[in-house]
Amino acid sequence: MKDGFVEIVFRIVAAILGVFVLMFSFLVLAIKSLTRQAEQSRRRDLLTLKAQDLGLTFNAERRADFAHKYGFLGKLGITGGALRQSCINVMTGEHDENPITLFDYYFVTDDFRVWWWAPSWEMHRYLSFIIVSMKSDFPELTIANEGFFSKIAQAIGFDDIDFESHAFSQLYTVRSKDKKFAYDFCNAQMIDYLLDQPTMTIEVEKDALALSFDDQFNAAQTDAHLSHVTKLRSLMPNYLFDTP
Repeated sequence: MKDGFVEIVFRIVAAILGVFVLMFSFLVLAIKSLTRQAEQSRRRDLLTLKAQDLGLTFNAERRADFAHKYGFLGKLGITGGALRQSCINVMTGEHDENPITLFDYYFVTDDFRVWWWAPSWEMHRYLSFIIVSMKSDFPELTIANEGFFSKIAQAIGFDDIDFESHAFSQLYTVRSKDKKFAYDFCNAQMIDYLLDQPTMTIEVEKDALALSFDDQFNAAQTDAHLSHVTKLRSLMPNYLFDTP
């Protein structure tokens, strides 16, 4: 009888503790969500001002269709296990006579587990992209130190290409099915520039030259990032754009 009573008390206490833990977890998640929303609102305001300063068009609306405009985003969603994906904070226009597009890529996965009793918490992830649109189509090329793009290139069977510059080969993994294009793109001037700059993640696919970031970049960094991506475009040899 006594053992049965103790067991009942133990179960009641365990249930109460479980409820408190659950409530605390939801409270923490709610605070994080509100904090994130406040940060996003502030960042959106700063991006609006930056777009006006640069003479770009800004659209803060979430666009699910835009996420499928570029093939590498589709691969990113599949490889990353995305349940939902969309683009927000889209800026479009011209910079240094180059058509450019800037946006945040947002996707949700269900592979983030917080507690043993919560097997499918959703994880919300943001990346950012700056893309120069080119007048010619090129084979897919990925230049990355590590991260999503290097994993995607590896997953779809792209070869890891070595270069004469040992320092460059140590710093970057270059993958493409077209080695000649990879060597043409990663010419001596391009390699020297990349070695002198902070590590970048670069994706080329068809008419898009993209610079990607593993999180949302600070609005104050927009000018520097635009300078990088337009410089990359300028270092591509002119003969790559010659019509056969």
